[in-house]
Amino acid sequence: MNLAKAISIVGVLVMTGALANGFINGNIATEGAWIFSHPWGIISLVDLYVGFVLFSVWIVYREKSRTSAAIWVVLMMVLGFWTGALYMFLALNASNGDWKKFWLGARA
Repeated sequence: MNLAKAISIVGVLVMTGALANGFINGNIATEGAWIFSHPWGIISLVDLYVGFVLFSVWIVYREKSRTSAAIWVVLMMVLGFWTGALYMFLALNASNGDWKKFWLGARA
């Protein structure tokens, strides 16, 4: 479980740097138009959002509160796997070393 926590916190840190770089140095209007004008750009976005949806299904399943689940899903769709890495880290901490509780959350 410690390895999973380390991987998830590294994910949060790396994604924080990547998002900061994008917000500071990027131009979503120009670069987004470029992505949408190329087939592999579209495929990459579809692949990414399928991953977001699948991860969000796990979040919705394990959360007790629909409001909390909805907030996490919105964050996932906006901030991507920064949210996924943070959610995973928090879920690992809340599980207290119990993998069943980690995977099932409130349903454990």
